[in-house]
Amino acid sequence: MTKAQVLDVSVWRGGVSGEFVAYRVPRHDNQTVLDVVTYIQRHLDPTLSYRFACRVGVCGSCAMTVNGSPKWTCRTHVERVANGHRLSLSPLRNLPVIKDLVVDMRTFFTKWRRARGYFISAGTREDAFARVRPDSAQRRQADKGIECINCAVCYAACDVVSWKPDYLGPAALNRVWTLINDARDEHRDLHLAAVASDDGCLGCHGQQACLQHCPMGLNPAAGIAGLKRTVALAALRGEL
Repeated sequence: MTKAQVLDVSVWRGGVSGEFVAYRVPRHDNQTVLDVVTYIQRHLDPTLSYRFACRVGVCGSCAMTVNGSPKWTCRTHVERVANGHRLSLSPLRNLPVIKDLVVDMRTFFTKWRRARGYFISAGTREDAFARVRPDSAQRRQADKGIECINCAVCYAACDVVSWKPDYLGPAALNRVWTLINDARDEHRDLHLAAVASDDGCLGCHGQQACLQHCPMGLNPAAGIAGLKRTVALAALRGEL
């Protein structure tokens, strides 16, 4: 193969104290980064660990760091991100490394729970379906953030998470923003109390790396700004 037909790929191997290992992979048109990783595991080194499931941009499990930026790899074409003929692949930042390209997601989802990022209602299965007008102001606000796939790309891109490990992060805060705009959720006060701190929405510096890197095109920074305004109003009213 000529040089133009080959990718030089450096892949992080091992845990926190691992190292980059070089591989040479055939290059093809319309090749995704996930295709590259899969080729390495199936043809060059079967001990390589990575995570994927749907391959179509729905589950978010294939996210990793590609040439220094967090990305979902099943929808990222090599031609868009390769530095010439070079790719560098490493685990997502801000999460503990288990092995190779696999990170431990427990911290990410534990912060969702800390933020009370779950629906709270006193309704029962015997109640009629709630009716939410799609053109209501609250519903339109919720729609802007509701397509999050939990890939943790925004979490890996966030410098505040790196500086302050207890910071809840953009994904959990974006989730809370959708809940406080959900007319069916009956404990807006609990959601706000969970995020009204320096480890919550008040800790965001507005750098917008989450907006820049979100593969779904969401804007968590706008939701966090909305949370700040809502928290301030609730505090002035004596609700917090």
